Amino acid sequence: MYRLYDFLPSGNGYKVRLLLTQLAIPFELVLLDITKGETRTPEFLAKNANGRIPLLEVETDVYLAESNAILMYLSEGTAFLPQDRLAKARVWQWLFFEQYSHEPNIATSRFWLTHGMGAEKQQALADKQAPGYAALQVMENRLTDHPFLVEDRYTIADIALYAYTHVAEEGNFSLGNYPQVRAWLNRVSGQPNHVPITQSGFGP
Repeated sequence: MYRLYDFLPSGNGYKVRLLLTQLAIPFELVLLDITKGETRTPEFLAKNANGRIPLLEVETDVYLAESNAILMYLSEGTAFLPQDRLAKARVWQWLFFEQYSHEPNIATSRFWLTHGMGAEKQQALADKQAPGYAALQVMENRLTDHPFLVEDRYTIADIALYAYTHVAEEGNFSLGNYPQVRAWLNRVSGQPNHVPITQSGFGP
């Protein structure tokens, strides 16, 4: 059985929990509080030298880090990842976009605000508004004529972008001007075996 090291409020961890649940794969969940330094202990750093969650133990003492790498690993050979070479590359394209253009602005703002760091990060928060909204506009443009991000079907590209987009308002990003993004969020949340970010998932 897979073992997932995670922190429930984390959108990056949520991606993995959501995919595992939608694939109906049982897993053991090990919760670590990143705000208390529980991923910076010698024991955890021996598993992931970068000291971050999520971390998936794929077999005994074999670990895979980075949320989108885990998504690619788990989705290989499933309906969540196209087999066509170009379509698969387009999924990867969205995963790279999420980590480079979306997550650093929207997710980071949410983390600061939900963990009481807003006052000390005021200028940094302001600086993230324009690039964060630019990322949302890229999604809005794509979703204007497409129900999902790749091949008009639900893939791990949608899971990756959904994770922090659906809680963007917690990072002080309004979705009011993005009707296609809001409609897409409803389509994603309507997928079979969907679980909310605060739910542990399919594991025991």
